[in-house]
Amino acid sequence: MPFIAIAIGVAIAAVDQIIKLLVINNLKPVGSVNVVGDVFKLTYVENRGVAFGLFKDMPWVFIVLTSVLIAAIVFFMFKKRPKSKFFYVTVALIIGGGLGNLIDRVLYGFVVDYLSLSFFPPVCNFADYCITVGVIMLAAYIVFMTDTFDSKKEKRHD
Repeated sequence: MPFIAIAIGVAIAAVDQIIKLLVINNLKPVGSVNVVGDVFKLTYVENRGVAFGLFKDMPWVFIVLTSVLIAAIVFFMFKKRPKSKFFYVTVALIIGGGLGNLIDRVLYGFVVDYLSLSFFPPVCNFADYCITVGVIMLAAYIVFMTDTFDSKKEKRHD
């Protein structure tokens, strides 16, 4: 299963990069296009920070952090080999989104964002949403599908 999760993550990153290439070639020249009135727009943004544009102009820090986090996830998958398919879906989303934004930082020094919702101010991208959904799903997995927080489990004394 770890290899399948990695393959799906790479596919997600590839889709992300194709979308971003289309955005750079077609949206960057015009800046912004209304899709659904003022509720949903495609808006070209060069995000030089992380979430919400925080910590601007530190791409190498985020390249290292993202690389370490992805490596830690991959290491955990191969070391622990969880049996849950749900777990592998969550990490595939996180790996794919992380790789997509990592590629941007390496190639451009910033992340290409383009999805703008009127009720959610930051402009995001496909990779960001994959990471967000993956992290929420991973939190649900840890809380509800593992015994991590089960106070009734017996401790082994091996």
